[in-house]
Amino acid sequence: MTAKRWFPNRPFCDGGWQYMEQVRIGVIGTGRMGQNHCRVFSNMRHAKFVGVCDVNGDLGKEIARKYEVSYFRDVDSLIENVDAVSICTPTPQHYELVMRCLDRNVHVMVEKPFTETLEQARALKEAAESKRKLVVQVGHIEKFNPTFIELRKVLEGMTILAMNFNRLSPFQGSNVDVDVVLDLMIHDIGLVVDLFEAEPISMDAYGLSVFSDTIDHGLAVLRYDPGLLVSLTASRVTEQKVRGINVTSKEAYIEADLLNKNISVHRRTLGDYVNHKNSGVKYRQESLIERIVVPAMEPLFLELQDFVNCVIENKTPQVTAADGYNALRFVLLLRDKILETMKVQ
Repeated sequence: MTAKRWFPNRPFCDGGWQYMEQVRIGVIGTGRMGQNHCRVFSNMRHAKFVGVCDVNGDLGKEIARKYEVSYFRDVDSLIENVDAVSICTPTPQHYELVMRCLDRNVHVMVEKPFTETLEQARALKEAAESKRKLVVQVGHIEKFNPTFIELRKVLEGMTILAMNFNRLSPFQGSNVDVDVVLDLMIHDIGLVVDLFEAEPISMDAYGLSVFSDTIDHGLAVLRYDPGLLVSLTASRVTEQKVRGINVTSKEAYIEADLLNKNISVHRRTLGDYVNHKNSGVKYRQESLIERIVVPAMEPLFLELQDFVNCVIENKTPQVTAADGYNALRFVLLLRDKILETMKVQ
């Protein structure tokens, strides 16, 4: 049976619901991330990939030919032919594009950061809340990382004492349009906001400029009540690419590798003294390490699949406009603290 989904300003049946098996989708912005969206949508069962729009006509046409879809010279032409869009443009363009899509009753998936400023994010959050029949999803992809999904299951019932988030990359190939806080740390801030509803009782943050005139290496320490410490390190000056979460709890120490998709759980060890006949008494310590099986699924596929399913089933996405606003608010606070400490130095 085909699911119901609602499309304002589209042909109606059944009291405003329209029966369709596929969501007509377009991609705005065909840079590196936009091309990944194109690849995923072109192979998604319930998505009908219609076309792309990009200010770079040559690139847009090349991607359109690759996936045998239409190239649209302007955003309005694309919007007229789709039910939903993925916005993968530079951040300064997000606000105007999302607002234009909402005004035309088109569902929106927009990459992070949500907007350039907190005021813009607040305005989009309010606009999304007023358009309750439209899906507005923000691209915090790590929430859909199978390793993080399994880690949440592992942590259920545990007493967490400390969490360390490490997101490290080489400078070459990094996004130099923004600093490392808005480029990398925001991913882990999104996870922190997802894990802990309460606000931290204190925040300290520090940073360094190495290869640019902005933040290339950042460290933040958050204290939650009662007695929980969360540290986040984001860097684009390392030669090794790292995406890891380490958790210290009363019950175990957990290592989660978001990049290589594996989780190790080190359970509390017990030591005892063993009496060997020939060598006397010796101390022996045994440890238990659990290797958690992580499904081999692409986070971007899971994220975009959630978006399409929410459009079809008229559901709330896992990362809403409010979530995107909260993550941006959090990360801008940390960014300001880092910049303050760098001025002092």
